[in-house]
Amino acid sequence: MADLLVKLYGLPPERAVVGVDVRRALPPEKHAVGAWVGTMFGPRWASEGSVAFSGHPIGCHIAIARVVRPGPASPDPGEPHSNGVLIGFACWDATARGFFGPEGVADAWRRKGVGAALLLQCLHAMRAYGYGYAIIGGVGPKAFYEGVVPVLEIPGSSPGIYQGLLR
Repeated sequence: MADLLVKLYGLPPERAVVGVDVRRALPPEKHAVGAWVGTMFGPRWASEGSVAFSGHPIGCHIAIARVVRPGPASPDPGEPHSNGVLIGFACWDATARGFFGPEGVADAWRRKGVGAALLLQCLHAMRAYGYGYAIIGGVGPKAFYEGVVPVLEIPGSSPGIYQGLLR
């Protein structure tokens, strides 16, 4: 799986998804997000997400499906996801500076624009942080990325920074 290069100047605008809030995660959400990522996508991605939470600014963005409940907005205002359900996440500056990923969306929410919204929000955040380019490392679904932003495959980039990864 090769790495992809994304030019961050001249990105398409961020996208909205009806019924979904896409935003940068907050520090008190670290454990809830990490537990969800670990359950849905495994411990390696949970580890990368944890590292993204240690950055300033935080490099983990989340997608939350809004939940409409009768009565008070939340029975427990201290619950991180009491007003919605976590359905996706994306990180940058996790495994290496200037790298985007990992990114994951719950199966039921795939092909609905959530992944594209997360990707674009992260890439715009990277641009605002001062990066001119981003690397998407060890790409699996290349067609997904090509459908959202212009990308260039980096020759000779596989296995890249993941070479010798402890398994």
